[in-house]
Amino acid sequence: MSGKTLGRLLFSAAAILLAEFAVFAQSGAYSGYTPYSIFGIGELGSQGSAYNRSMGGVGIAGRNRRYLNYMNPAAVTARDTLSFMADMSLQQNNKVFHQNGIRSVNNTFNVNDLALSFPVYKTAAMMVGLAPYSSTGYAYTSEVESTDVLSKAGSTSYVAQGQGSIYKLFVSAGVMFRDRLSIGVEGIQYFGNIDKANTLSFGNSAYSNISSGSKLILRSTSAKFGLQYEQPVGTGSSIVAGATCSLKSKIRGFATNYEISSGASQNDTLRYVTDTLKYASQRVSIPTEWGVGISYNHRNKWRVEMDYTRSDWTGSGMSEAEGFAVSGTSRITATNSESLRAGFEIVPNRNDVRYFYKRCAYRVGAYYDKSYYLMDGNQVKAYGITFGGTIPVFRYYNGISFAVDFGQRASTAGNMIRERFINFSVGFNIFDYWFQKARYN
Repeated sequence: MSGKTLGRLLFSAAAILLAEFAVFAQSGAYSGYTPYSIFGIGELGSQGSAYNRSMGGVGIAGRNRRYLNYMNPAAVTARDTLSFMADMSLQQNNKVFHQNGIRSVNNTFNVNDLALSFPVYKTAAMMVGLAPYSSTGYAYTSEVESTDVLSKAGSTSYVAQGQGSIYKLFVSAGVMFRDRLSIGVEGIQYFGNIDKANTLSFGNSAYSNISSGSKLILRSTSAKFGLQYEQPVGTGSSIVAGATCSLKSKIRGFATNYEISSGASQNDTLRYVTDTLKYASQRVSIPTEWGVGISYNHRNKWRVEMDYTRSDWTGSGMSEAEGFAVSGTSRITATNSESLRAGFEIVPNRNDVRYFYKRCAYRVGAYYDKSYYLMDGNQVKAYGITFGGTIPVFRYYNGISFAVDFGQRASTAGNMIRERFINFSVGFNIFDYWFQKARYN
């Protein structure tokens, strides 16, 4: 591969990624919606493409040359020589919330991720991509029922809303040793904006309404390391063990915190302070995350995988830092997050020329997550089941992947909000052979 060709490829990848970011930035009011995104940097998204999501979100020990897997940078070497691969997925989320007999519904639709991969040498390859890391989206209103307040200030209501996202731009490189051990490294740039606003309104005009909130412009640089070891078992089968480690990264940027009093005749700015997070007394960070996984591939016909990840958010500073912490009747604090995921894939017969459905891939999965925060001392947990598959299109490994995720977060116990959801993902797997010299002119 010539330097000129590589330069064109990198330029094309950068242009597509910038266009992808424009789509992200201009999509709807909320990139994701859940009242549990009020804390910290919001709801952490499930990583991976539609291919990963259809198997419960596994990928740490996944090696499949037919699909891109950016959950472990070491997996970039799982490919055919001289092959170019790309993956883009769309996601549509549907959620139903229940609390104290009250029910509400929310739907969002967004581009989810984009990744491109190309070879560097026979045993080395690179990948570049853009994916959401977290999303903030909530809006709720509560009425004050205290008779003392109502008698003096009139009808009083409190409105809170927030929106924004943190994105992850990554560049990965991996090298394979002796056809068994693959080692990868990934450079990560987090960036995004989060706006949170609160309004306290009084029916009595003698009282001024109070508006307060935070505007966060965030960025952070980190790295992720991964390895995978593949051990042949019998004829055509193998066991893969994988591990990843994302390093702790301090969040930089700016946090503007304000408070404004609005009366019948004038508005008064009570407070308007912009802090540089790099020099703030209370530093905020994204913690180290460890992950391990193991998979078994039986003669390229069926595969099963299980992953476990853990991260300690107690030292992230989000429980105290203004703009990240939550004040109110409920106490929310950072804690350890954990995730256990499992998935299964089967392809009846990849080479069947008579029955198309036998060439399709079918997948199921399940997961169990513990959030990175406690609400009044209770950890918010989520669990769900997934299923999906890939339909072959055209030639080579091109295909359309889809995933469906049924799940629930939290429950109605302890005055919490129960969130039930059904999410749909559609991915486009693009595959072609590049950089081949023509045998005949």
